[in-house]
Amino acid sequence: MRETAILYITDSGFRLAERLKSFSPDAEIVKYEPAVVEDLWRRSGALVFIMASGIVVRTTAPLLKGKRTDPAVIVLDEAGKHAISLSGGHLGGANDLARELAAFLGGEAVITTASDVNGLPSLDLWARDHDLVVEDWGLLPQIGTRFVNNGALRVYADSDIDLPAEFLRVAEPRFADVVISNLQNAYAGSSACAVAGDDCSVETCRLKGQLYLRPRNLVIGIGCNSGTSQDEIESAVRQSLDEHNLSFRSIRSLATIDIKGNEPGLRAFAEKYAFAFRTFGADELNRVEGLDRSDVVFKATGAQGVAEPAALVAAGTDRLLAAKQKKGNVTVAVAEKGVRSEKETRGMIRIVGSGPGNLDHITPAARNAIGRSDVIVGYGTYLDLIRELLHDKEVVSTGMTQEVNRCRKAINIAREGKTVAIISGGDPGVYAMAGLVFELLRSTEEKIETLPVVEVIPGVSALNASASRLGAPLMHDFACISLSDRLTPWEMIEKRLDAAAAADFVIVLYNPRSKGRAGHLNRAREIILKHREPKTAVGIVKGAMREQEMVIVADLGSMLDTDVDMQTTVIIGNSRTFVWNHLMITPRGYENKFTI
Repeated sequence: MRETAILYITDSGFRLAERLKSFSPDAEIVKYEPAVVEDLWRRSGALVFIMASGIVVRTTAPLLKGKRTDPAVIVLDEAGKHAISLSGGHLGGANDLARELAAFLGGEAVITTASDVNGLPSLDLWARDHDLVVEDWGLLPQIGTRFVNNGALRVYADSDIDLPAEFLRVAEPRFADVVISNLQNAYAGSSACAVAGDDCSVETCRLKGQLYLRPRNLVIGIGCNSGTSQDEIESAVRQSLDEHNLSFRSIRSLATIDIKGNEPGLRAFAEKYAFAFRTFGADELNRVEGLDRSDVVFKATGAQGVAEPAALVAAGTDRLLAAKQKKGNVTVAVAEKGVRSEKETRGMIRIVGSGPGNLDHITPAARNAIGRSDVIVGYGTYLDLIRELLHDKEVVSTGMTQEVNRCRKAINIAREGKTVAIISGGDPGVYAMAGLVFELLRSTEEKIETLPVVEVIPGVSALNASASRLGAPLMHDFACISLSDRLTPWEMIEKRLDAAAAADFVIVLYNPRSKGRAGHLNRAREIILKHREPKTAVGIVKGAMREQEMVIVADLGSMLDTDVDMQTTVIIGNSRTFVWNHLMITPRGYENKFTI
């Protein structure tokens, strides 16, 4: 994602811009001058102007090129009462950003796009989210006006795709406002009109001003001779598609044999149009049955064929839309992949690390993942810490010890085709939810390709947050050990403590003390004292980077005098860790590399 720029004029505007940094830590704050806007326009994904809207209109008007390329433009008043989506409302993301800013500031979003005002889905956003290519952007305003006036849109689709309630599916393309098809001409081969007779084509009485949306579901299998140029490959593909009435805009990916993976012409063709490019070994291609064998191809590549089996394997189907055709030095075959994306058919789970809790320390990637999720699932305390990011979201909150139930709920919701964000404090892969999600998915008897897609979004862990407050205690090898025996036998925990202490690791203790196991920290200290001096430095951080944060530097002999609970992280230094200026520092060995 491109960065956000926040522009201000007055001191009040600057103070509001600084406040917005906690909402968007990666944002660039810039004093407004007309000359700086053009540069920001080219490299920013969103521009937030804290000033009068008239200034913004006059400044940005010469820069506007089109909704597909323009950044989002938001105008805020200096009190933060109104967030106006000025341009780039849909594809630029200005409408969504205006709502998010208004929710964060406690103000009101001002949205003027007709579809939003009338509670209708945006056709361009819906097309983008379903990987559909708009063929004629010039028709989009006309179709949008028709949609708003009628309150519904008539849609013809020749493939299986879910439509919003406001999109009325029609049985023939001639009745449609929008045609979803990978056919260049959806009327090709249509029968004559039953009313007017044999001399009247159905195409002649179609609705005027129809918009084609092209599903990106064509997989092109390609074989070619070495050194074949990009132009010859592209020409062969276009000719093959034309002969089979298929749209070039519907190409999703190219596929070939692995020994052709670095063919310059093929690579250049894929890069020119940003097509996905997949290669397969000869053994994998030879497992495809029912195709004609080519002795010439087998002798050259070890595969019985290239174009046809590569298209079929990449598309995950057993049927070709277009059998192989040889065009000069190029052989082309076409298969069709399902129009629905992997996320839509399988659902998606994003396991999101929310960091230590302060919004300043949640990563932009985590914010983005939360914003793009349909449902948010998490432990109530962690959700409360990021409440400002959850507006307009369906939220499922569970108790502290209900991790398994929480993950099962998320998996079941994802099975409905939704995108679910599981919020995990700190980093989801450190004593958190990521492993549990994978364990539950692994325990099912389903095929991997039918399970929800899972993405792990890292976060700042408690050990990172606590170490930063203490100075630099983790500069050398360290071991993390949880003192909770709810899931791990205490005997095993003791063995790990003893081994880590004996090996002179810096030791990070998670879950050091709770009401049910007040003595565990005492016992851990006793074990470590077998190998460490009582004067060994110890850092104790409670609620790192939260409002009630507490940071104490003590030693192994006196550490038990400190109030420690489940929200505390304890870091015990190794034999070389020292305290300087109330900070813990573990030398890495750089003293041998420099002189003071």
